[in-house]
Parts: sequence; C-alpha cells; structure tokens
Amino acid sequence: MIDQSNTRASNTTSRRLIVGISGASGIVYGVRMLQMLQATDIETHLVISKSAELTLGYEMDLKVKDLHALADQVHSVKNVGASISSGSFPTMGMVIAPCSVRSMSEIASGITSTLLTRAADVILKERRKLVLMVRETPLHTGHLRTMTSLSEMGAIIAPPLPAFYNQPESIDDIVDHSVGRVLDLFDIDTGMVKRWGVTVPLD
Repeated sequence: MIDQSNTRASNTTSRRLIVGISGASGIVYGVRMLQMLQATDIETHLVISKSAELTLGYEMDLKVKDLHALADQVHSVKNVGASISSGSFPTMGMVIAPCSVRSMSEIASGITSTLLTRAADVILKERRKLVLMVRETPLHTGHLRTMTSLSEMGAIIAPPLPAFYNQPESIDDIVDHSVGRVLDLFDIDTGMVKRWGVTVPLD
C-alpha cells in the first residue's frame, strides 16, 4: 500500500487539498503545484495514476519517489478505500493537474475505476470545489459536451492556457502563472501570479 504521510501532515486540519495527477502531458503542472503548496499551511493529499508515472519519466528528470516526497500524504490509485474516497473526510476540494480526457470522462459519467476519479466524484457530491486542468487540443464535440456536463455539476474546467500580459521569460514563468491562477480559485496566494492592474501596470 502506497498511502504514507510526511511529518507536516495533520489529522485535525480541514485545510487539505487533494492533488490528482493523470497521465496527460503536462505533469509539470502537478509537480509545480505541490512545490508551491509546500510553502503554505495547506496539507496536500496526492493521488497519481499509473499512466502519470509513465509520463513523469518521459517529461521530467524526476523519480516517482521524489514526486511523492512533495506531498504530505500519498494515496495509492488502487486504494478506493482511502480517506479521500469518503465525503466525511474534510477537504477544501481537489485539483487534477493535468487532467486527461479519460479521467474527465470517468468523472462526468460517475462510473469511476480508480481512487483518482472516485475522489473527484466525492468532491462533486459534497459540493466542494473540483478544478480540472484539462490537457487536450483540439477538442471534438464529445469533449466539449463532457466539459459542459461537468460544469453543470459544479466542476471548474481550467485548461492551462498561458497568459502573456505578464511577459513570461521562460517556460517556468508560464507554468507558475497557470498554477498560481488555479490556486487562486481556492483563495491560496503563493505570490507567483503577476496580477493585471496590480503587479502589472495598466499603462
């Protein structure tokens, strides 16, 4: 069983955020999110699909154990009886970064096969915040209909589309801004976002 805790985790806090990582390209978004959250008081619960473990090897110079070390608690994707599979376990919500079309479709149907999609289904039924950083393009009508269905259920569809008003100078700048804007949805300010009219002048 993978489920493990790091020393920062607490059993009493409700300042918990579930971070799911699916096998879509763009695993850097999930990795960077966990890194940003380490500087906050948020307790992170990570669940990563088997496909995402493969993607990690293709896209980043990082081992699975290194990814696990970024979270306060790690749950095996096969453990459908984990704490995050129950609505009685208090959390702020869940982000799937990145979110594959397969994971998105499972969540929309309610027919979930792993802890990743089961946890997301629980977030929806408890009326908590579910944010899906869907990584796919172009999108056919079926994808768009699935997104509409999820939006109607209460999910937030947040594809990681880059902003350029902040004049990014690197891929890291683009990733940080996208991740920071998603964390904004949970009222978590990591200081990574250049804000229009605040840190980025209007003139």
